[in-house]
Amino acid sequence: MIINASGRCDICAYYSEWFMNRIREGYVDVMNPFYNEQIKRVSLRKEDIDMIVFCTKNPMPMMKYLDELDEYMTMYQVTLTSYSKDIEVNVPDKKDIIETIKQLSKRYGSKRVIVRYDPILLNEKYTKDYHYMMFERLCSQLEGYITTVIISFVDYKKNVDANKAVLKLIPISDSDAYEMAEKLAEIGRKHGMTLQTCSEKYDFTKLGLRNESCISSKVVFELTGKVIGHKKIKGRDYCKCAASTDIGAYNCCPHFCRYCYANYKEYDVMNNYNIHDVSSTMLLPYK
Repeated sequence: MIINASGRCDICAYYSEWFMNRIREGYVDVMNPFYNEQIKRVSLRKEDIDMIVFCTKNPMPMMKYLDELDEYMTMYQVTLTSYSKDIEVNVPDKKDIIETIKQLSKRYGSKRVIVRYDPILLNEKYTKDYHYMMFERLCSQLEGYITTVIISFVDYKKNVDANKAVLKLIPISDSDAYEMAEKLAEIGRKHGMTLQTCSEKYDFTKLGLRNESCISSKVVFELTGKVIGHKKIKGRDYCKCAASTDIGAYNCCPHFCRYCYANYKEYDVMNNYNIHDVSSTMLLPYK
């Protein structure tokens, strides 16, 4: 079993103490986000876990627990963009994130540390040329540490629409997407990195990108020797990720990124964060 921690919220950044308490207890209770009465107990015993995938914008709070987690196979997927506080309101300084990525790579190797440059959005400030310049800067700082970068383009979901006055998005045409993918892939190759997409409608393979998945069955097999197939996820038509169990919850990530699909009720976020109990078996209490 693969544990996804988490596609619904940033457990590393805001709930690392709770997560480690669950690791020590050996299980976690996960509430169905769309049917609260349905609660599933998930084993976190090392003999039951093939891999833990941490999806985060800020892995720093997790660093003090690495020795304790070393008995598990872990992967860190760190979202690292070029956006400022207008878009990623509470994400820490990117310089600190970059240094943490380097530390993780030194410890685990580049196969277990992946950077996500996503979602890519365009407006009058964040232009194509801006992305090229900043991506070049990020790649130059991470050269030798990172070999895979995942890119995707912004999805026009509920929260994006709610924040349209801040985002002021310029629609990304097909030609824009192909142009940007080609240019970013070229920059990545210069620094020893391969770009790939995940759950993306475009096929950029002719441009040198891999059409892969963020939780790749191939990589899982290379790291663990386990064969874990793909599980169809409703609403994610292009996703081919290996089946995983997400132990997170929606509407509880105080990063407040303006493009976030997981905070679809932003008015609930701080209340949920404040009622979180680090000793609870569930991330959020039953409502």
